[in-house]
Amino acid sequence: MRSGKLPDRLEFERALWSCGVTCVAGVDEAGRGPLAGPVVAAAVILPSVWQDGGFDERLRDLNDSKQLTEAQREAFFAILTAHPDIRFGIATVDAAVIDRINILQATHRAMNEALARLRPAPEHVLVDGRPVKSMRFPQTAIVKGDSLSYTVAAASVLAKVTRDRMMVEFDRQFPGYGFAEHKGYGTPQHLAAIAKLGPCPIHRRSFAPLKPDQSELF
Repeated sequence: MRSGKLPDRLEFERALWSCGVTCVAGVDEAGRGPLAGPVVAAAVILPSVWQDGGFDERLRDLNDSKQLTEAQREAFFAILTAHPDIRFGIATVDAAVIDRINILQATHRAMNEALARLRPAPEHVLVDGRPVKSMRFPQTAIVKGDSLSYTVAAASVLAKVTRDRMMVEFDRQFPGYGFAEHKGYGTPQHLAAIAKLGPCPIHRRSFAPLKPDQSELF
């Protein structure tokens, strides 16, 4: 089902489209806070022709991935990645690199790598949160952008689903930590497993409590 009326959550995109900026990307990340696993970023370009009608109604309830159920995220992931007019790129930075360059720089690296995989390249980027100084494209930073922009929300979903799937696979590789359930976050279950088993190769050694003498980097 498609509609000619653009939803409010295309306000930022519409402002750019109306100025002739057709390739507007949204970028977001998943996994800044966990004690284990990669940080994942996704970049998405929605079709600018939607300014003249044709918005895909299947995406009407697309939102910040944290506001969606797992089933909703998986459904939106399938729509976004199969849509012939939607472009996307996904990139990951693993725990070893996070420890080496810190989580903020790793997040920015993942975002830039995801954007670099877009074809065509974006002309402008909508960023969730704060500006990314290393980004080579013009950008607009939007606080809570994943709930205000469909493009950023789409990136949020792709990043979250990709990372969650990776953590389920890591749960098979490193049993006993519960990665499939907590996705690497510092839950009591996860902390108890670390105390019992010690860290595994995907743990971020630069994060407290794995390195208690260093303040958290995020």
